Amino acid sequence: MLVRTADICRPFYIFGRCFSISTQEHQINEEITDKEVRLIDADGAQLGIVTSARAMEVAVERGMDLVKIAPKAEPPVCRVMDYGKFRFEQAKKEKEARKNQKVVEIKELRLSAKIDTHDFDTKVKAAQKFLSGGDKVKASIRFRGREMAHTNIGLDVLTRFGEACAEFGSVEKAPKLEGRQMLMFLAPEKKKK
Repeated sequence: MLVRTADICRPFYIFGRCFSISTQEHQINEEITDKEVRLIDADGAQLGIVTSARAMEVAVERGMDLVKIAPKAEPPVCRVMDYGKFRFEQAKKEKEARKNQKVVEIKELRLSAKIDTHDFDTKVKAAQKFLSGGDKVKASIRFRGREMAHTNIGLDVLTRFGEACAEFGSVEKAPKLEGRQMLMFLAPEKKKK
């Protein structure tokens, strides 16, 4: 099966927008212009160093594509394979890898310098839930008006908050005053395998 570049990179249109089907990473068939190439058969057998025209003939005889897999080698290495099937399997592996990776989000909890004990406990429970779920937590206190003169109270609240969440996560970035806000970041504990 011969695949032309135009077939692989042909865009399609949905709702007036253009999307490309896939991106091409390898030179295939007529795009290979090297004088000589090292040819590998579909089953992995080495066929030796041949001219690119002869390699193309071998690919056509077998009804497959000629794909340059190692362009920097001397001479370049080409393989006879079903390129459409190869791309499909590659896309399948990438999709599986994306499905298995965990995206870490940063959840923000806003506290106040004059927070009451019950409200504090509620915020701690929420932070523990986020940390056990594998997300990072950003705890912030916003100082209003004359509260700026007593930033040490906010620092005490954030250090108490970090200690209350110590079982589920550790302080990644210590409390720091930035303008009228004091921020602290907590990271989840690494799971032991």
